Amino acid sequence: MARYTTEMEELTDTPFYILLSLMEAKHGYFIMKSIETMTNGNFIVGPASMYTTIQKLLSAELIELVDEGDRRKKTYITTKKGVQLLKKEVKRRQEMVRHAEKMFKEKGEPLA
Repeated sequence: MARYTTEMEELTDTPFYILLSLMEAKHGYFIMKSIETMTNGNFIVGPASMYTTIQKLLSAELIELVDEGDRRKKTYITTKKGVQLLKKEVKRRQEMVRHAEKMFKEKGEPLA
């Protein structure tokens, strides 16, 4: 899982959105569609990237397989460990935005 989290446990965008999407149980296609919908099409995860990331998130115990009977469609959900990491990541990103806003304001640069 070192690719997605460092010692500081920072997530890159793909695992961040997959974990966020899996706050409710979903299978692969719906994970991709929910990310596309939540970001208004500004962030799209392809199948190869998604399934590679899912395997790494499973290994790190940030998501788990949910048994719903249909073996053709594997359904996943974010674990408590994954939710905690997401919360930490949201706070980290909020702080980054605050730093950027402060710097732009100090330099008289509008954000829009």
